[in-house]
Amino acid sequence: MMHLKYQRAMLIANAILVGATPIRAQDPPPPWRNAANPAAVKSSEKPVANAAWWGHNDEDATDAVQAAINSGAPRVIIPFDGKPWIVRPIKLRSNLDLVLEPGVLLLAKRGEFRGKNDSLLSITDAENVTVRGYGATLRMWKRDYQREPYEKAEWRMGIRMHGARNVLIEGLRIESSGGDGVYISGTKNLPWSEDVVIRDVVCDDHHRQGISVISAENLLVENCVLSNTRGTAPQAGIDFEPNHPHERLKNCVVRNTVMENNAGNQILVYLKPLDATSEDVSIRFENCHVREGSPGQTRAELADRTGFGAAGMCVGAATDQGPKGAITFVGCTSENTGQAGARVYDLSADSVRVEFIRTTWAHPWADPARDPESAAPAVVIHARRPELVTRTGGILFEDCAVITDVARPAIAFEDSGETDGLFDVTGAIYYRGPGAPEANLGEKLGNVTLAALPADLE
Repeated sequence: MMHLKYQRAMLIANAILVGATPIRAQDPPPPWRNAANPAAVKSSEKPVANAAWWGHNDEDATDAVQAAINSGAPRVIIPFDGKPWIVRPIKLRSNLDLVLEPGVLLLAKRGEFRGKNDSLLSITDAENVTVRGYGATLRMWKRDYQREPYEKAEWRMGIRMHGARNVLIEGLRIESSGGDGVYISGTKNLPWSEDVVIRDVVCDDHHRQGISVISAENLLVENCVLSNTRGTAPQAGIDFEPNHPHERLKNCVVRNTVMENNAGNQILVYLKPLDATSEDVSIRFENCHVREGSPGQTRAELADRTGFGAAGMCVGAATDQGPKGAITFVGCTSENTGQAGARVYDLSADSVRVEFIRTTWAHPWADPARDPESAAPAVVIHARRPELVTRTGGILFEDCAVITDVARPAIAFEDSGETDGLFDVTGAIYYRGPGAPEANLGEKLGNVTLAALPADLE
């Protein structure tokens, strides 16, 4: 039966991306390093432009890179020549395959990026854009932007995407932005970005988020690592957080991705700006792993660590007047998260549904730096703002597991005392560890059953 459920989940994940056909360029030809005439590109005599044709100024290569992009060549190559390409903000255009050769460092020019929204690469109202760079790095100067003379801001992105269609970001390492590694939103022309794939990308050491998704339709984030976000809230690995009711989070999939060592929640979905007029929400996390520390570290080994993040998986603020739809976690795992393995707060039973399927939470705690023996619940459902939610709930747990070496409740409901209680919370959570979690399961969690972890779920 478990195998059938898994096969069905895989079919659903593949099905929701039908119709999204992001361009995927073929492997680039030799980079045409020899002397070439840039004018030939403009006359369509060359299908490939090489940024080196316009020179490589060691102090500021912006003009060369931007001229290559503006040449109109279908493919633009930034070649590796042993030196960083130091640039000011770069704007990409439609119908562009931008290839960074292995070893290329596209480096933000130090002292620049003074504007609050200055980003390394921007894609605005553009379509059919690929940025590929296996072995290449985009790097900014986060710590510079966090102090004077820079004006305080959180929008200096590694890659900024506004109202973009048919985009592939692949193979890059994106480091140390003054905002998010990748930011995805809409414009007046298109209030969301659509048909976007982010694959084999590392977003490390960003100021606000590894990836922020404000408004997107047909988004796939696959085989990525989102790590070490620290600077300004929310400080998540990935954050789905719209700003207005007309924006959308539709057919979004995060697959085979690791979120680790971020100062906030590793995964955050915050829906308060959406309402009953908004499009149904459909977000799916599949085979993702969230963690603090290094793989396999024990609670004792992490006891002296400071600055732990919040929950591993967090969904919040889908109010009584919120959108419909579903947020689904399938085959996901969590270890050593700073607070709970999963936290669902201010979720109305009458709005979007949250589903945990074959999801495992191991060794969560409240604050290991202060109290290594703390025993926070693995899963927390929190009703904190009765003015937003009167009927908390709408949560499914299907074949989920809690693994712990400290006696703790597997699941707990934290209520302000001013709501109508918990509704439509169902399913099964299996438990391995000391103590009896059933004793901590109150009547308000009614239809969630707890049992010892069976061998076929380990």
